[in-house]
Amino acid sequence: MRQRHHVRAALLAATTFCNPLVLSGHAFADATDSQISAIEKQIRALQGQLNHMKRDLSERSAEVKAARSEAAEASRQAREAEERSAPIRYDGNGHPMAPPPLTAPPGYANYASYPGNQAPFANINGNPGYQPSGAKLKQGQFAIGAVRVTLGGFIDATGIFRTRNEDADIGSSFNTGIPFAQSANYHQDEFRGSARASRISLLLESSPNPVTELSGYYESDFNSSGVTSNSVESNSYTLRLRQAYATYSRSDLDFYVLGGQVYSLATMNRFGIVPHQEDTPLDIDSQFVTGFVWKRDVGLRVVKGFDNDKYDIGVSVESPQSTYSIGGNGTGLPSTDTVNTTNAGLSGNGSTLNSLTTYSTEYAPDVIAKATADPGWGHYELFGIARFLHDRVSSVGTGSGNTVLAGGVGGGVILPVIKGKLDFQASGLVGQGIGTYGSGQFPDATIARNGAPQPLPEVIALVGLVARPVKPVDLYAYVGTEQITHAEDFSIKGKGYGYGSPLYSNAGCDIELSTLPCTANTSGIVEGTLGGWWRFLRGDYGTMQTGAQYAYVRRTAFSGIGGSPKTDENIIMFSFRYLPFQ
Repeated sequence: MRQRHHVRAALLAATTFCNPLVLSGHAFADATDSQISAIEKQIRALQGQLNHMKRDLSERSAEVKAARSEAAEASRQAREAEERSAPIRYDGNGHPMAPPPLTAPPGYANYASYPGNQAPFANINGNPGYQPSGAKLKQGQFAIGAVRVTLGGFIDATGIFRTRNEDADIGSSFNTGIPFAQSANYHQDEFRGSARASRISLLLESSPNPVTELSGYYESDFNSSGVTSNSVESNSYTLRLRQAYATYSRSDLDFYVLGGQVYSLATMNRFGIVPHQEDTPLDIDSQFVTGFVWKRDVGLRVVKGFDNDKYDIGVSVESPQSTYSIGGNGTGLPSTDTVNTTNAGLSGNGSTLNSLTTYSTEYAPDVIAKATADPGWGHYELFGIARFLHDRVSSVGTGSGNTVLAGGVGGGVILPVIKGKLDFQASGLVGQGIGTYGSGQFPDATIARNGAPQPLPEVIALVGLVARPVKPVDLYAYVGTEQITHAEDFSIKGKGYGYGSPLYSNAGCDIELSTLPCTANTSGIVEGTLGGWWRFLRGDYGTMQTGAQYAYVRRTAFSGIGGSPKTDENIIMFSFRYLPFQ
């Protein structure tokens, strides 16, 4: 009030001084009070507006600060997510490298105090650079950027002795390779030394993010012959492709896709449907054991797992190849007709097929579906094969194509009778037109009366025991068989046609150098094999091991004119092998 009185007095004095003739006394005082009241109202209104503006500015400043904080946190989280999902990289000593530390989030003195600082970041507190974390790269592994490379393979020297001369190397020919007594080879032993099982392999793996894995696998050996290859002075045999495939897998979906040359989906697995984990026999022979179901061919495979791969299902389409048996009497068709089942490879003009072998004429791939279970004790699998055998019957000016459905059903089990010490396994396949899926390499088909493919009915079976009495030693025993269950034949005017006809002549089979016929269509092969491996040195320098095996193989033929011929052989193999990366 005192301040207001002073203002009023000042205004009164100023007004009196400026216009003494007009204003006087009470009139002046009333006018001054009115003006002061109006000014005070304006001041209060301006103060209210100013306070409102201050509140707005304060709220906006807080919102800006909050937005900046949220943006910084979002950026940090995005970077952390990016770091966590980045491919694993390795330092010069082969250790996986953790990502560099992030800037400390708002409210924390440093990154080490941040509660979200978990693996793989936990080992980098206070260190601004990359640091090792996790397991070191294994023996034979190195990294190229984010790709882990695993070297594999071995150097092998094998000695081979057979009581019948098969004219074969490291891979036995269990069917037509075991001669009957008509051949001089039946009466001769065979010894060979070979290093052609020596193998080279390369595994490439990378993880673009925590749930995706990319891999590629390549494998070769020397079981191939060039035009000039021989065993006279320098055993100069050529490198061949065994496997070459790539996989794309997602752990969050329990799913993978595979494409390339690989063991067929029909091949037994140790667990699940996992590439590079096929349960191939432990024997030295590169043709494995009679009764073992397998192929290595080009295909595309899709596999889905369930319950962390406790159960798997897979489907593959695989390159088809079929073999045919046509008896000495021909197909039984008129002489003006021809049957085209296979063709010699075309070399030159851009083709790289082998002109010294034949290729079948299927127009669709083999289709294989497989299901496996690993419930906790043992491994179990069931699969089916669909094949589409195809040929063409031609005569001058016309012809017709023939397609016949073939295939079969198979399965297998691996049972840990004594965990870690003794496993029992059994596997097999039964069906028609499945000969190329067995180690015995029976023909898939013959020719029916109308010229169409006639699939041969067959059973392929193998049982085995694998023992590990001590850690460096593996012992194995297998018994396998492949049997054509019945002949597929017909006769015209007293002549036999097809496969296994009783009208075929076997008269010369048991007479050395006889000029009489020996058709001898194989009806069955049985093999028993015993062997073992001893890893007598193992460490950072790799593994040195030696192995030996004995096999007895018996081959029988369908009965014909002159009887039912039989033959057999004993095979002894010895291997000395160095695996530098295992």
